[in-house]
Amino acid sequence: MEIIEVLELFASQYKLIVTIIAILVFPLLLKITKKLLEKAIKGKVDLHRKYRAELLLKIILAFVVLCLVLVFWGIELRGLLVLGSSLFAMLGVALFAAWSLLSNLTAFLLMFIQNDCRVGYWVRIIDGANHIEGRIVEMGLMNVVLEHIDGHRVIYPNNLFVTRPVMVLNKEPKPTKAPVIKRIIGPKKHS
Repeated sequence: MEIIEVLELFASQYKLIVTIIAILVFPLLLKITKKLLEKAIKGKVDLHRKYRAELLLKIILAFVVLCLVLVFWGIELRGLLVLGSSLFAMLGVALFAAWSLLSNLTAFLLMFIQNDCRVGYWVRIIDGANHIEGRIVEMGLMNVVLEHIDGHRVIYPNNLFVTRPVMVLNKEPKPTKAPVIKRIIGPKKHS
């Protein structure tokens, strides 16, 4: 008799039970993703960058768990698939299109996992015939801050930093001397 009552309770309250299970499993999933992230890291990592990457992964995981719980609460699967495919297409463009702001977040995760460029490294970013050199001062969610040899700061978007060739320099580059331009106003005098 008691087993039947428990089964009836479970049948009537399965949405709530699945939600509670999802809430209880969520911290375990966070630990697993944190361990996977630490395995993916190569070498020494700036703690601030690690915190940002963990925060971004927590947000993504929370979004996935929330979508799964919504399915159990009666959101029609067909409607959720249409919404999901639309979001997936939108996020695909947003995360990987060079003109998108969200692509900077994706590039941040790629830079974090790759970890070949760190704060304090001198780098040269090559963009066709042009290049820019500087010491990496900060690697944020949206951009990399470089300090030029002359003391100027250059804010370079993460998506461009990932897609352009970046040369890690062995030593600090020498400052370039600006050419002296002589301006002559008026006609030249002939002697």
